[in-house]
Amino acid sequence: MKKGLLVTLAILAIVLIGGCSIYKSYQNGLNKSWNEVEAKWADVQNQYQRRADLIDNLVATVKGAAAHEQNTLTAVIEARAKATQMNVNASDLTPEKMQEFQQAQGQLSQALGRLMVVSEAYPDLKVNQNFLALQDQIEGTENRITTSRKYYNDVVLVYNTKVTNFPTNIVAGAMGFQKRPTFSADKDAQKAPKVQF
Repeated sequence: MKKGLLVTLAILAIVLIGGCSIYKSYQNGLNKSWNEVEAKWADVQNQYQRRADLIDNLVATVKGAAAHEQNTLTAVIEARAKATQMNVNASDLTPEKMQEFQQAQGQLSQALGRLMVVSEAYPDLKVNQNFLALQDQIEGTENRITTSRKYYNDVVLVYNTKVTNFPTNIVAGAMGFQKRPTFSADKDAQKAPKVQF
C-alpha cells in the first residue's frame, strides 16, 4: 500500500511540475511577444516624432519664402500639435485609440502634403538647400514610418495569435493579456485615384 501511494504521489508531482513548466513556458512566450509589441510601438512613435521635429524646421523655412501662405502653414502647425499631443502607450492601445492616433497622423500627412504642393509655386524654395534637405529627410522618414508600422503589425500578428490560440489563450486569459490593434489602410486607400490628362 505504501508503495502504491508513493508511486501515485510521484506521478502527481511529475504532472504538477510538468504542468507548471508548460504554463511558465507559455507565459514566457507571451511576455516575449508583448515586449516585442512594446518595442515596435516605440519605434513607430519614434519615427512619428522625428517627422514632427522635421516639420518644425520645414515650416520655418517655408515661412521665410511663402509668408502669405499662412492658412497652409497654420494647418500644418495645428495638425502637428494635435499629432504630438497624442501619447499612447502600447499597454493601453485600444482599437479606438489606434484609430484616433491614425487619424491625427493622417491629418498631419495631409497638411504636410498640401504644404509641399504650395511650395512648388515658390522658386526660392525650389533652390533653397535647407528646404530641399528637409524635404528629402521627411520623405525618408515617411518611408521609415511605413516600415515601422509594418514591423509593428508583424509582431502584433504573432502576439495576437498567441493570445487567441489554444492552449496559450488559457494562460493569456489568466495573466490578462489582450489582443492589440494593428495599423490599417485608410478607407480612401481602397479607391483607385482618377488620373486625367
